[in-house]
Amino acid sequence: MENDKIVVGLDIGTTKICAIVGRKNEFGKLEVLGMGKAESDGVIRGIVTNIDKTVNAIEKAVREAEDQSGIDIRVVNVGIAGQHIKSSIHHGSITRSSNDDEITIEDVNRLTNDMYRIVIPPGSEIIHVMPQDYTVDYEDGIKDPVGMSGVKLEADFHVITAQTNAINNINKCVRRAGLEIENLILEPLASSLAVLSDEEKEAGICLIDIGGGTTDIAIFHDNIIRHTAVIPFGGNIITSDIKQGCMVMQHQAELLKTKFGKAIAEEASPNEIVSIPGIRNRAPKEISVKNLAHIIEARMEEIIELAHAEIITSGYENRLAGGIVITGGGGQLSCLKQLVEYMTGMDARIGYPNEHLGRSKMDAVKSPMFATSVGLVLSGFRAVDERENRYKEKVVSRPQQKKKESGGDFFSKILNKTKGLLIDDLDGKNDY
Repeated sequence: MENDKIVVGLDIGTTKICAIVGRKNEFGKLEVLGMGKAESDGVIRGIVTNIDKTVNAIEKAVREAEDQSGIDIRVVNVGIAGQHIKSSIHHGSITRSSNDDEITIEDVNRLTNDMYRIVIPPGSEIIHVMPQDYTVDYEDGIKDPVGMSGVKLEADFHVITAQTNAINNINKCVRRAGLEIENLILEPLASSLAVLSDEEKEAGICLIDIGGGTTDIAIFHDNIIRHTAVIPFGGNIITSDIKQGCMVMQHQAELLKTKFGKAIAEEASPNEIVSIPGIRNRAPKEISVKNLAHIIEARMEEIIELAHAEIITSGYENRLAGGIVITGGGGQLSCLKQLVEYMTGMDARIGYPNEHLGRSKMDAVKSPMFATSVGLVLSGFRAVDERENRYKEKVVSRPQQKKKESGGDFFSKILNKTKGLLIDDLDGKNDY
């Protein structure tokens, strides 16, 4: 049954490691059974740099999720991100043996699987191959070629690669934590499942996922992913700027950013002052909220400019009717939506992973900070559904084939009987 399946998402992020246990309820919505999170010390800009610290954090997050859900976690869907992620467009084609037969799902899968054999830079590995538009016998712009007739089947593919070492380090951390990886998913793809609707993907939309170490970009148009990119700046660099600019401790800078930070300096009151405790019996330090906003705005402008440059590079700048959706921990920054709209000239909204969530006791999971984690669970369910559909197709096709054969046998028996009767009649006439 649908609601008997349990899927676990594990987000190995720069600031936090989060595990979410979920199942689908009777309405097809995601019900979060348990959530665990731990501070991530061994990951920098999406790349594992300390195996032991990362393993400890994974174990802590998974243990907490197990305690809340009462489920023994063994298999997880893991997200991958980082500056090493690269995307490119490749063209592939196959020639079928016959024009009379219909193009089958096996033909499409063969074309897709061929793309995993393309030459990529040494030290890289393909993690996703996503078809764009298909071409059948030079007739292009086809979304689904299955059932059509044709000899030559072609397609453009969006190929996403990652560094082999980065993948191996993630695998090593997960295995050492006593877990097994079911699927390795690009994090902006997971986030898109949690915060974007099919209508937005159809109209054209850009997802900007501002994490702790990186900002991930994913552009959709006609319900197909068209461009992905990773910007090596995130919320942590803003915290670092505040630490240096205001001469405070790291944890104080993080609190200043989350509680009093604004992305637009003009929105901050010039008279508002925040007093923070001094170090070792020193006098408290007073921080101007206006100055704090100036520091944040300068860095956020840089991140938005880089994201806008990726939108322009993709060639879809004038085709994004849905505008921009901002999510991730950095998406919670006050006045960020207005700054993005002002700098890009496009509509924007903050992406919350609410649309696919059912009733949950854990309201924290509805924050943009957990969009990737929720998306990893949703992508796990999508993979399960795809496997079941393939199985059903095989099971359904076999009885139909048998039916045809048995029908053929039935008619052949009738014909043979009729032939036998005719021969008997002729023999009888010859006797007379």
